[in-house]
Amino acid sequence: MLYWLLKRILLGPILRLLFRPTVEGLENLPEDGPAILASNHLSFSDSIFLPLMVPRRITFLAKSDYFTGSGLKGRLTAAFFRAAGQVPVDRSGGSAGNSALRSGLRVMSEGDLLGIYPEGTRSPDGRLYRGRTGVARMALEGQVPVIPVVMIGTDEAQPTGQLIPSIRPITVRIGAPLDFSRYEGMAEDRFVLRSITDEIMYELMLLSGQEYVDVYAATQKKRLLAAAKARAKDLEAKLPTRHPQSAAPVRDIGVTPHPQDGEPTPDVVDGEAGPGESLPRAS
Repeated sequence: MLYWLLKRILLGPILRLLFRPTVEGLENLPEDGPAILASNHLSFSDSIFLPLMVPRRITFLAKSDYFTGSGLKGRLTAAFFRAAGQVPVDRSGGSAGNSALRSGLRVMSEGDLLGIYPEGTRSPDGRLYRGRTGVARMALEGQVPVIPVVMIGTDEAQPTGQLIPSIRPITVRIGAPLDFSRYEGMAEDRFVLRSITDEIMYELMLLSGQEYVDVYAATQKKRLLAAAKARAKDLEAKLPTRHPQSAAPVRDIGVTPHPQDGEPTPDVVDGEAGPGESLPRAS
């Protein structure tokens, strides 16, 4: 109930009026029955504008952190995700992966659309990163089609760290459904799962025009963070050290000079992403 209240009355009309979002390829969306919407992930706003522009309800598997935050922002985020009917999942690895799989299959068993971000996290730089194979496993075990979807402009409207989106054009582009029934019964074959996932990412690359990077987004973020820390440490090492100067008396006024303070250390920039088969760049 709250999902449709937010979409049709409380939030949806305002967003449509301000951002004038557009959608392409709605004819590729089935009118009923379960399916997976596999989307690129550029911004927190993706989870707002994609459901807004799709007539049917979409249930996302949202990371459990969104439901356990503290402070005003954390409580508001948790309230929004609960109101939107999203499902919390633990993404810490191990048995958490099976829990997410079961949650996704349960959503689709009820005939609903399941929203997934195969990259696993937001892109750190607007490029498209290697997909996680969970989307392939869900497609095979649920025996459902995968519909590639790309968000365009959400990273400009709401970059990472920005709370209130800026007014920018937003486009949702929906591709033709991908049928993987030829791999039925092969959900345990990791080579099949990787092949399916790469096919999905290739379609997302073609739809979005993004440059493809054959590493996981989470690994790339860690690399960026490590590089930023190394640069900050190098800069700090080059700054003058703080030490008292010799207290030689000044002949005319009889005082000693004060030691010089060192310059402040620059802030460290945040950043988060593994190897695999390369995909061609979009032309």
